[in-house]
Amino acid sequence: MSAAADLDALLAEARTVIQDAGSAQELAEVRSRFLGKKGSVASVLRAIGTLAPEERGAVGQAANQAKAEIEALVKARKGALESAAESQNLSEHHLDVSLPGAAPTRGHLHPITLVERDMCEFFKGLGYSVEDGPEVESDWNNFGALNFPEDHPARDLQDTFFVEGSTNVLRTHTSPVQIRAMSEREPPFRFIVPGRVYRYDLDPTHYPMFHQIEGFCVGEDVSLGDLKGTLYAFARHLFGEQAELRFRAHFFPFTEPSAEMDVSWGEGWLEWGGCGMIHPRVLLNCGIDPDRFQGFAFGMALDRAAMIRSGIPNIQLLFDGDVRVLEQF
Repeated sequence: MSAAADLDALLAEARTVIQDAGSAQELAEVRSRFLGKKGSVASVLRAIGTLAPEERGAVGQAANQAKAEIEALVKARKGALESAAESQNLSEHHLDVSLPGAAPTRGHLHPITLVERDMCEFFKGLGYSVEDGPEVESDWNNFGALNFPEDHPARDLQDTFFVEGSTNVLRTHTSPVQIRAMSEREPPFRFIVPGRVYRYDLDPTHYPMFHQIEGFCVGEDVSLGDLKGTLYAFARHLFGEQAELRFRAHFFPFTEPSAEMDVSWGEGWLEWGGCGMIHPRVLLNCGIDPDRFQGFAFGMALDRAAMIRSGIPNIQLLFDGDVRVLEQF
């Protein structure tokens, strides 16, 4: 068989196997078989030297034409395979644009936010206004004006976050807002103060950052009975008519007399906060005459109220940011 006949047979075979290639990998193998360094066309070109001089030009030209045709066939088949793969992909991942769109996930109010709003609405109904203040406070507003002595344990580094390079602290309670509010107004007045506070504390019911609500009422005829009645109404609003309070004698520098209050929870009691009649020295520090005016103050943790109402056993679940917890509310 002549070299020209070999090329014709080679081309015929190439057309068949290229058309039959079912994947890019198969097509690459076919191309290498015909056009690779050791492929069929290369073998023909290497054999040109054994031909008679008058045949070499025609065979070389025919071999180059065969090579170009095979390249064109490979390119065309590659395009066909890519087009088929794209069509299959579109078919398998077909999107029906006529279907209604998926609604975005809606956010949820945090349990603490829900409790705080509920508390504020309750006290607004009693004629209280809502006050706010900075979370970085002066030592005077956080301790001094509230009758804390210089050597009080609350001033220790183990209990309070001090701001480096200053006498300021991260407020350890919301009571500094009481000082600010009372110093700027004339009695009678009633305020509540919800907000974040900071202390060195961490266990299942405590966290270094937590939320409190502070309440205080000052007037000419405010009594301890007014304080207890307010707190009983507040507890039963939050936890239901079955809620009970227990008052235990205690000491706070800024109230006299003072009490710790516990709220019934399950089969036992849970410490809820502190309360008492505002100390006369605190009133004096705010420019209020204690011989004419008296008042009460109370403060409790918002977080603990959220735990009781929502049945949350560990305070850290409120701050972990776990969507599975928040979605329940």
